[in-house]
Amino acid sequence: MPGSEPAAHCYCGHQFGQFAGQLGDGAACYLGEVKVPPGQDPELLRENPSGRWEIQVKGAGLTPYSRQADGRKVLRSSIREFLCSEAMFFLGVPTTRAGSVVTSDSRVIRDVYYNGHPSNERCSVVLRIAPTFISRFGSFEIFKPADEFTGRQGPSYGRDEIRGQMMDYVIEVFYPEIQQNYPDRVERNVAFFREVVLRTARLVAQWQCVGFCHGVLNTDNMSILGLTLDYGPYGFMDRFDPDFICNASDNSGRYSYQAQPAICRWNLVKLAEALAPELPPDRAEAVLDEYMDLYNSFYLENMRKKLGLLKKEDPEDEILITKLLQTMHNTGADFTNTFRSLSQISCPTEGDGEGEEDCVKKATDLLMEQCASLEELKAANKPTMDPRELAMLLSMAQSNPMLFQMISDRATIARQLERLSKLKDLMETSQDELKTKQAEEWTCWITQYRKRLAYELEGQSDVQAVQEERVRVMDSTNPRVVLRNYIAQNAIEAAENGDFSEVRFWSAVNFLLGLELPAWVGGARNPVPYDSKPPAWAREICVT
Repeated sequence: MPGSEPAAHCYCGHQFGQFAGQLGDGAACYLGEVKVPPGQDPELLRENPSGRWEIQVKGAGLTPYSRQADGRKVLRSSIREFLCSEAMFFLGVPTTRAGSVVTSDSRVIRDVYYNGHPSNERCSVVLRIAPTFISRFGSFEIFKPADEFTGRQGPSYGRDEIRGQMMDYVIEVFYPEIQQNYPDRVERNVAFFREVVLRTARLVAQWQCVGFCHGVLNTDNMSILGLTLDYGPYGFMDRFDPDFICNASDNSGRYSYQAQPAICRWNLVKLAEALAPELPPDRAEAVLDEYMDLYNSFYLENMRKKLGLLKKEDPEDEILITKLLQTMHNTGADFTNTFRSLSQISCPTEGDGEGEEDCVKKATDLLMEQCASLEELKAANKPTMDPRELAMLLSMAQSNPMLFQMISDRATIARQLERLSKLKDLMETSQDELKTKQAEEWTCWITQYRKRLAYELEGQSDVQAVQEERVRVMDSTNPRVVLRNYIAQNAIEAAENGDFSEVRFWSAVNFLLGLELPAWVGGARNPVPYDSKPPAWAREICVT
């Protein structure tokens, strides 16, 4: 491009908890930055006040950091990144963007599942857009001294002046208000880190509230601008499961759904270490102590909107939310569809024609449609570890604890034992017994929820307006459709056969908040509505 100076970005990272040393853009190439024209509408600058957009191509070929690979990306992964980055944007979740996907007849060999069965796949290039990609936490880890566990160090260890220049650049360009308000350098850096902590807490709260799992939250995949970065083995939850793992390569569950808030804090700790001494460690620790309170505040705020609790804040709302999630977990309820259904549960009002019992039963029947069947729950709770391996590890945990800690951990074993216990109970349960139990659990929660809705209406002069606002906010907060793995897979398989209509349809993702959808999807497989629970074959999709 005229005026462009292509470059690849050098960074480091902690990958699955271990410092990996120098990494860098193995498949991404920086082309340059586009500046917003003068006189831009301030509303359009809200997403990116800097007015600068960095443009990258991902998959265009070799870079200095390709590490013996070819720098190419394939159609499968390119479509997944293209569609999900746009889906996240329209869900209101901060993210890098995708401008285009270009595919070709060139092919490369890829071992998709790392199992010795490679396939020949078409090359593709994604155009990626963000205010900056230097925003990776790992960008600042290039100054790290030798790691005590791996022995690796950053390629710019000892070059403290570069770290100072990088911090000056990032703060001046992307946090100009902090630069202006804090003349003292240390106070400026502390304020900058506090903003990064706040944005990270807000981002992960948004992920949790739409059931999104990133899959590889290494430090090089996190952004100081609070953006969702690098779409690899991501996944939106179908059946609610706190232990949901979307990355088939994550054997320990380090990056499971429920682990994401804590892992993001761990990554912030590593960022703080990388910024020292520009960021004094004692000041960083004090800021990090604010993280969980910030996260909980953002999470609770989002969840109140999802439940339509807009007028009052009750201290017991957290208990109501926890019980909802527990009920969803126990009954195997679909995450997205259950939340979408809640706006159809009526508020108790004086003079209501229907009795309380009828209203609760109607709501229970509605949510029962989203619950898992006995066979689905059996499949979901089947241990993922070979019984002989589990028995060996249990024995080792008692006889040789040090060796056990080297090859496994107690949390992993506990999850496997919990699955076995649930599976045993399910094997002794009939479908009718399961449905009765599920109905009882939902009836109990719905009764509590309707009491809370009644409290919302107390003292309100225009009850009808309050109810209408509740439904409007809930339906604009709880998406009707998310980019489930089977939807992405359908688009990929069609594209691999030369049909890009599914990709084009799903790239127009403003439908996510409830616009009209075509009735069916599925190709040769059994078709299901886009906004239904996923089909049985979706459980077989494996993403690495």
